[in-house]
Amino acid sequence: MECRVLSIQSHVVRGYVGNKSASFPLQVLGFEVDSINSVQFSNHTGYTHWKGQVLTADELHVLYEGIKLNNVNHYDYVLTGYTRDTSFLEMVVDIVKELKRANPKLVYGADCTFCLQYVPENLYPVYKNKVVPVADIITPNQFEAELLTGKNISTEKDAVEVMDLLHKMGPDTVVITSSDLPSHRGDRFLVALGSQRTVKADGSRTTQRIRMEIPKVDAVFVGTGDLFAAMLLAWTHHHPNDLKTACEKTVSVMHHVIQRTISYAYEIAGPGRRPTPAQLELRMVQSKADIENPAIVVDATVL
Repeated sequence: MECRVLSIQSHVVRGYVGNKSASFPLQVLGFEVDSINSVQFSNHTGYTHWKGQVLTADELHVLYEGIKLNNVNHYDYVLTGYTRDTSFLEMVVDIVKELKRANPKLVYGADCTFCLQYVPENLYPVYKNKVVPVADIITPNQFEAELLTGKNISTEKDAVEVMDLLHKMGPDTVVITSSDLPSHRGDRFLVALGSQRTVKADGSRTTQRIRMEIPKVDAVFVGTGDLFAAMLLAWTHHHPNDLKTACEKTVSVMHHVIQRTISYAYEIAGPGRRPTPAQLELRMVQSKADIENPAIVVDATVL
């Protein structure tokens, strides 16, 4: 059965971020992807220079109206990422609500990106009060999860409580993609946690919680959060009610893409030289086989 995703994210001409990070891997895994580009830049902003345009809320509405007028606005999933504009984000929420009215089974995956260096402070309440309540899947890091709930994470128990609070706000699937919690495997690993609420056949609810120890990487990449959110959407579709397997496959895809990117970047940069942003662009096409069928490198623990 065909699955169609509406992905509202940034776009770059060169490289991989936003829709460029999400569309190809989703298509590889069998999804039809309709993309609306919230920005169109020459490249990501980690380069020395960038040029481009930003889509306004009104322009987003015009594009969506065109889809709707042709009666092709039936979607199974919506995926959204980084934005800096309050009115644009509110328009996204309005579109998601309308699509959910048309298809109550629609799943909305929201990558709640609002670290201090990225977005204005006035976006926090929009994410908390408008985005999260309509989202089904969210992928905050520890800082974002703490900000959304008002609770600090110092222990695994704190993290579980924060994920439970996020469930109460709306989403059934919550993955804290990175945390400052100490790893059982030492300081070369970071801890990620996930929680998924599901409804049993008898109508009762059950929650699966997992913990992952993920190898750290000594490099900075752009577009990895967008890839993570897309892969989590895809693998939770292919493995419904099995967050452990979905997260293991998601993290393993990330690992293979990143390792391939690191190997390429340092080979091109040469001995003793730091790779440039261009050399560190994700090796997405070259990782097609790993996206389709990743060798599992992280074994999640069920809490």
